[in-house]
Amino acid sequence: MSPRPRKPRHCCPSRQPSDLTFKPAGTPLSKLESVELNSDELEAISLCDRDALTQAEAGEKMGISRGTVQRLVTSGRKKVIEALLSGHALIIKPHE
Repeated sequence: MSPRPRKPRHCCPSRQPSDLTFKPAGTPLSKLESVELNSDELEAISLCDRDALTQAEAGEKMGISRGTVQRLVTSGRKKVIEALLSGHALIIKPHE
């Protein structure tokens, strides 16, 4: 049995950074490991942490459940902290 189709997530295009790669200064990207952050994870982190919305409010804005927002925020935060502490490049995958 295959999983049910993924529900579309509404991500604000204005929240997409103009530069989709963040890396430590002075090290070429080719010499760094990378961590990929999905645009929906970025949107969830932005709504909950920057805009100080509750996960339920963020879920309403994104058109998904509160539980899904919680999973996105948790996985996104882990990826960001991994990139920062390990000196990896953080690559933001644009919304599909």
